[in-house]
Amino acid sequence: MRKTLIVVVAVVLLGTSIPAFADLQNVVVGGQVRIRGNIFLLNNGLNSNQYGEQRTKLNVRADFTDAVSAFIEVDSYGLWGQAFRSNYLTGVDARGAADVAMYQAYIQAKEMWGTDLQVRIGRQEIKLGSGFLVGTNENGYGFTGLSFDAIRATYATDQFSVDAFGAKLAESHPVFEDGDTDLYGIYGSYKGIENITLDAYWLFVRDARLAKLVPAIGNGSVDTHTFGLRGAGTIGALDFEAEVAYQAQTWMHHNVIIDLTGETGGRSSGIAGNLEVGYTFDMNMSPRVFVGGAFLDGRDDRLPFDRLFSDTRYSLFLDANRNLSALWLARLGGSIMPTENVKVKVVGIYGSPNGSTLSLPNFGRLPWADDEEIFGEIDAAVTYCYTQDLSFELGYGHLFQGSALLLPQNDDMDYIYLETKLSF
Repeated sequence: MRKTLIVVVAVVLLGTSIPAFADLQNVVVGGQVRIRGNIFLLNNGLNSNQYGEQRTKLNVRADFTDAVSAFIEVDSYGLWGQAFRSNYLTGVDARGAADVAMYQAYIQAKEMWGTDLQVRIGRQEIKLGSGFLVGTNENGYGFTGLSFDAIRATYATDQFSVDAFGAKLAESHPVFEDGDTDLYGIYGSYKGIENITLDAYWLFVRDARLAKLVPAIGNGSVDTHTFGLRGAGTIGALDFEAEVAYQAQTWMHHNVIIDLTGETGGRSSGIAGNLEVGYTFDMNMSPRVFVGGAFLDGRDDRLPFDRLFSDTRYSLFLDANRNLSALWLARLGGSIMPTENVKVKVVGIYGSPNGSTLSLPNFGRLPWADDEEIFGEIDAAVTYCYTQDLSFELGYGHLFQGSALLLPQNDDMDYIYLETKLSF
């Protein structure tokens, strides 16, 4: 508890402590409280998993000049009941352990040397495009957030922008490279077409933890290169987003056995794509209909496409960790706004394999016969914005297990949630 208090007080008092070292122009304090109750019903409701989760964020932005600023954000994520502070049987007060973490802390400089160059150094969120491969891990349940220890340079004009960044994901030793995991990327966007953005990118992850996880093999790494194109925007009442990516993986130590495919070292490659097209009618309640799909490579002779740090959740049930792969799926849905503050959205999802095995996060790789369906799913949500800062959301999902999907629970599943969020 003492550690929690020290961190929070330090952030809040940042604005009063900085003037001793620099000319401070402006200080802005903000944050968010997000609470969500989840209920998963299994085996026709005979078994259930119920839990509440909460994330609290507190941040301070300090502007020293129009071009130089610092941003610090602490957060705390946990499940209800994990830090109960008293033993209700004996009355003995047992304080819960502090779990406040430094989520973001970076220095930002804009218009460097009189140009459109911006540099951000420190722990920071990085979201590319809509988050298909790199996002902030805040959609749906399990909203723990995701930040990177990184250096990021952005050159942006009215016509285009280019992002270049490098991030340290895992550090085993401050001197030796082996055992570390690093992320590098270049992301370019062209904005010269009205209401449309065209993106191209390269992402590279070097994971050298093989030497640490399997000491007997000596030094080794997995290098993953991902190249992608994306287009998104609106044309009148039509909105669209399309993204395609090619990924190549190389195992640099060739006597490492890759259990998922039975291969010994070597190379693997695959493609992935995501598409959604929607149309909003100019009429009462602003109805919008949309159709979409996704393809995630996972053929028999290859590892499934690695979705890296995706922010996209294709299924409330099967994509808990946002790394569902080796399948294609189709989506069809719509939304309406009965009032200015209420939005209702419904989507149906159908999934089918593109190989003889499925990469399923919580259950490993599961076999099935080709061309059989994996699952069908219906999700619905009602969102009520009480004010601009406070919202409530009630949602429901139902999973129809296909003949190809044989989970430990043989029956369909249901999911119900209620969430509230306050931003300030």
